[in-house]
This record gives sequence, C-alpha cells and structure tokens, in this order.
Amino acid sequence: MSDRTGYISPLSTRYASAEMQRVFSESFKFSTWRRLWVALARAEKTLGLDITDEQIAELESHIDDINFEVAEAREREVRHDVMSHVYAYGQQCPKAAGIIHLGATSCYVGDNTDVIILREASGIILKKAAQVLKNLCDFAQKYRSMPCLAYTHLQPAQLTTVGKRATLWAYELIQDMENLQFQLSRLKLLGSKGTTGTQASFMELFGGDEEKVRRLEALIAEEMGFSGCVPVSGQTYSRKVDAYFLSVLSGFAQSAGKFANDLRILQSFEELEEPFEKNQIGSSAMPYKRNPMRSERICALSRYVIADSLNPALTASTQWFERTLDDSANKRISVSEAFLAVDAMLNIYINISGGLVVNERVISRRVMDKLPFMATENIMMECVKRGGNRQTLHEALRVHSHAAARRVKQQDGVNDLIDRIAQDELFPMTREEIVSHLDPAAYTGRSAGQVEEFLQNTARPVIEKYYAGDVSAELKV
Repeated sequence: MSDRTGYISPLSTRYASAEMQRVFSESFKFSTWRRLWVALARAEKTLGLDITDEQIAELESHIDDINFEVAEAREREVRHDVMSHVYAYGQQCPKAAGIIHLGATSCYVGDNTDVIILREASGIILKKAAQVLKNLCDFAQKYRSMPCLAYTHLQPAQLTTVGKRATLWAYELIQDMENLQFQLSRLKLLGSKGTTGTQASFMELFGGDEEKVRRLEALIAEEMGFSGCVPVSGQTYSRKVDAYFLSVLSGFAQSAGKFANDLRILQSFEELEEPFEKNQIGSSAMPYKRNPMRSERICALSRYVIADSLNPALTASTQWFERTLDDSANKRISVSEAFLAVDAMLNIYINISGGLVVNERVISRRVMDKLPFMATENIMMECVKRGGNRQTLHEALRVHSHAAARRVKQQDGVNDLIDRIAQDELFPMTREEIVSHLDPAAYTGRSAGQVEEFLQNTARPVIEKYYAGDVSAELKV
C-alpha cells in the first residue's frame, strides 16, 4: 500500500526475482484464463459448435488488456472470481460474450492455469539452478587438487580437496534438477473434465458424442503446449501434483541449506568466505565483522520451504470425493511462496557460488596442523614393513598422538607429534623419512580424479541441457 500501513510479503520486496513474481502475478493468471477460454472456444468450433471466427478473433484481441476494475467490481457483487472475469471479458468482447466458458466449470481455468504456472515457474528454477551448477563446477575444476581438511562428526578426519567438496554440493543440486525434470515430464493439463470429472456438460453440448469430447481435450492440450490431459479426475487435478512439486522444491531447499551451512562453518574456520562488497557492513556493533549474511538468508528460506512442503501433502490427503474447497486458500499461498522462496535462494546461491573467496594459506596451515595425526597410519605401515609389530606401534602412536593433542590444546599450541615419533626407538625411521610422509597431496586419494570424472560424465551434460547464459545481472540479492 502506498501509505505503508499494509502488509507486503518480503518475498516480493526483498527476495524473489521479478521474473518469478511475474509468473505468480494477477496479470499472468488472468491472461492465461483468457488463453484457455480462447483454446476452449476454438476447439469447440473445430468440433462443430456454433462459434464463429469473428467471435474467436474478438476474444484473442483482448487476452492481455484485462479490465481488472470491471472484474473486481463484479466480484464484490457476485462473490465469484471466475464468473466475474467471464463478465469482464464479455464486456470487452460483446459478440463472443455468450460463448465464453461454454460447458466449463471454474476449475477449467483455475486448475489448468495452475498447471501452466507450475511448468513456467519450474523452468525458471531449472535455469537458475543450472547457473549455480556451472559456478560450482567451474570452482571445482579450479580447486580440484587443493588439499583441505575433511570432516566426519565435524571433527577433522582425513583430507579431501576444495574442489572435491564442491562436487558434493553440485551433485545434490543435479539430483534436484533431475527430479524436477521428471515431474515436468509427467505434468498434464486437467483438461475439460466438468463439475465432477464426468464431462457430462460436454457430452450434452456434443449430443453424446464421446469421441468429440475426447478430441476437445486433445485440442486444448495441444494449443497450451502439453502432451495431453490427465486420464481421470474429479473436478480438480489431484492435489498430489502440488505435493510432488513442493517435495522437489524442498529438495532444492535442502541442497541450498546444506551448502550454506557448510559455508558458514568454513567461513568461521576462515577457509572460505562468501562475497563481501566494498561498502558492506557486517555488524552494527562490531565494525570488523564479515558475517555470512547471505548464507544465513539461504538457511532461513530453506527452513521455510521445507516446512511449507507439508502443506500440499496435508491438502491432498483431505480432499473429499470429487472436490472440496478447503484446498484453495492454502494452495494459493503455499505453492506460490515455495517457488518464490526457492527462486530467492537460487538468486543468492548464484551470487555466492560465483564469488567464493578461498583463503589458501589458511587452508594449508590448517591441513599441516592436523596432517601429522593423519599420517600416523602410513608411518605405522612403513614401520611394519621394516619389521615392526603393528599392535605395539599402534599403541605407541595412540599415546604419542594424545600427548601431542594435549600440548596443542592445553599448552603452547605446538604439534610435536613428529618429534615424539622420531625420538621413539620403536619406530625404525629417521625424522626426515617421517617428514617425507607429510605431503598433503598423498592423502587426498582420488579427489582430483573424481572431480574430473564428475564434471565430464555427470555435470557437463546437465549444464549443456539447461544453462542458458549468465543470469547474475538479473538478481536481487
């Protein structure tokens, strides 16, 4: 509201892109209603009903110049949104007014439009996810061989590489994209099913000719760009469709949240950082701080989407027989906001993944601080080759490791494990030989090779399929 006294969703003002908001706008919704009415009239004319080319041309000429004020005034009077827009459309198209919505029920425009919106919004998600994927893969390629600490239980375990870790984020995103594409491949229009899904009104219009009623749906689906309509339904398409799509969106939220949580921890370790603009303020109280606020925003939105994904599942389970209306208010909020929130997350994910800061010296220092502990197994195996007893050596290494750890944590912070091993006569190796086992690259396994294989065999085909050029300039972050 212009006087700033009304609620406005932050998804619109702060987070979601104009592109995604357009798909869920009144303009897109009601112009799609009109395209569906045109498709219905054209199909009915093709199949022999008394509808003229002049009437269809009149309808086509007013698809986008919607007289919202007339529709809104009419709805205040009759309390029915579809009939209000039928009336408003008829005011602009007086010659075609009598054939608008012929034989249809409200869900003909309402549900078919919602299916079209699912398709359009999903296309935006795939495009932006492809940008994130490309950013992550470029990053993985660049840092495929850089050793870093790997963690289990958030405790240093072995080494991996910075690039290999990025492939974990990328692969989860690929799974989400493939899942969304699968749902899109199965998506069909509701079609022209009538009040309870029996198509009785259309059977009446076409004098009981079932073949014409079947062809009617095929013609509508073709005009709207779908392979077909659902085979059976009540008045609405199954609300499980919404549940399927929001489950996929929950997957995107999980993946983005995982990435953002990992990055928040890595930024705390000072290994990686999200982008930080020249004039950005990290804290109102502490001028030196560089808080990971974008990653935190992803995490916040992620939790919202994951929780929101329960809404259509609950709605689907409570639809009575051929239809009930308790789905409507929930559906129009939960579905739109899930897409808007995932769009917002991907906008931020694009920004972060395209500008990650890698603090190589910090990463190297942290690796070398822990590497002596990780090298103990290799040192033990070499000593066994030279005649040592594996169990005895293992116990000695356990004692030396814990003593060195205590010194690091509780005394002067110096890791003297290598010196302790070199001075122990149980280990038939010189200090130089022991130190030779402290090359980080020797402890990253197949990390670099796995990155190359993943990029070539798994990621590149997905990027080539969905990447449509850099969308970074379009973002609201």
